[in-house]
Amino acid sequence: MSSNDIIVSLDIGTSKVRAIIGEMNNGAINIIGVGSADSEGIRKGAIVDIDQTVHSIRSAIDHAERMVGIQISEVYVGIAGNHIALQSSHGVVAVSNEDREIGEEDIERVLQAAKVIALPPEREIIGVVPNQYVVDGLEGIQDPRGMIGVRLEVEATIITGTKTSIHNLLRCVEKSGLRVSGIVLMSLASGQLCLSKDEKTVGTLLVDIGAGATTIAVYEEGSLIATSTLPIGGEYITNDISIGLRTQLDIAEKIKLKFGCAIIDDAAADQIFKVNRMGSNVDKEYSQVDLAHIIEPRVQEIFQLIRAEAHRLGYGEAPGGYVLTGGAVSMPGVLEIAQMELENSVRMAVPDFIGVRDPAYMSGVGIIHYVSKFARQRPSTATVKKLPAVSKKSSSAKEGKPGLFERIKNYLSEFI
Repeated sequence: MSSNDIIVSLDIGTSKVRAIIGEMNNGAINIIGVGSADSEGIRKGAIVDIDQTVHSIRSAIDHAERMVGIQISEVYVGIAGNHIALQSSHGVVAVSNEDREIGEEDIERVLQAAKVIALPPEREIIGVVPNQYVVDGLEGIQDPRGMIGVRLEVEATIITGTKTSIHNLLRCVEKSGLRVSGIVLMSLASGQLCLSKDEKTVGTLLVDIGAGATTIAVYEEGSLIATSTLPIGGEYITNDISIGLRTQLDIAEKIKLKFGCAIIDDAAADQIFKVNRMGSNVDKEYSQVDLAHIIEPRVQEIFQLIRAEAHRLGYGEAPGGYVLTGGAVSMPGVLEIAQMELENSVRMAVPDFIGVRDPAYMSGVGIIHYVSKFARQRPSTATVKKLPAVSKKSSSAKEGKPGLFERIKNYLSEFI
């Protein structure tokens, strides 16, 4: 990578679509722009309406573009869901250089060799994650470049997903006028950013609680070894508030964000708010304690389900405990309930970058961190075009989609 590369991540969630612009400056990441839009067309983490999802993506991208004053043309897209599966694989090649020095080409060939696995016709490889390299029988090598050897092997994890889910995701992004530079598994990206080397070695569960889905990722011996998605999240709390207070979902969501507290004993009785109830013209007053009586049982249930799923995976008593992230964990009291229900050490992970110090941004920032550290496929990670300081809307409207000649020229330029 050059010293000043732009990387744009796209996190398409159930409640929000987030576009985050990161700038690589001599190896350090600076978050220079964030765009967010309400997510339409997504239910429980899955795309159910292409056109609405495209509109949400375009809104988030436009928001990020206006913040920074650049035009985004390429993005790295995060993917998650219950269709994701992990599979171990092994690749072996002979070192091709005459002097037997291992180079980028050898690493690329051995990773391609690891991808040669039997897959059902409905599944597709998303990515390959090298766990360790073996050079002439010497194990435990993380980066074999520059080493001398005859035989290069790799122990890798192959990430696969269903073709339908992958292609629908790509279709949405491409219909938004963007090019997909790569697909990144969100639990893998978040784990690289928020888990320490020791946590990934001893065994730790990373729990990402979003609006419509909760993803559990198990790390052990330095690698992601299992992942699972539960169709529960912050939306379930919002639904309960909507029913309990007899109000609309969007009002319930605002009340949850402003007055929500997950522990009844910590709620303030003097914190009063008014709610516009359905079927009535009169607002009714409630206290934060009333709200906590609705929220606490649901949060307890969410963590009970998380613990049951962790035990089903066989890692309920992980030595490294649980690390929480995602938008739903920022509510006061959630961490305390998690510690009680999971009966293990629990901490919250928050990105340490100005402008995105919120667990909800962990996946998007994690994608940028992962790409900057591990993506070697392309010399340039994202293409952006500077816009004039004024009349941005008119200039972007003229751009439109590139013509056939322009597309052929862009295609050929990648090989020159």
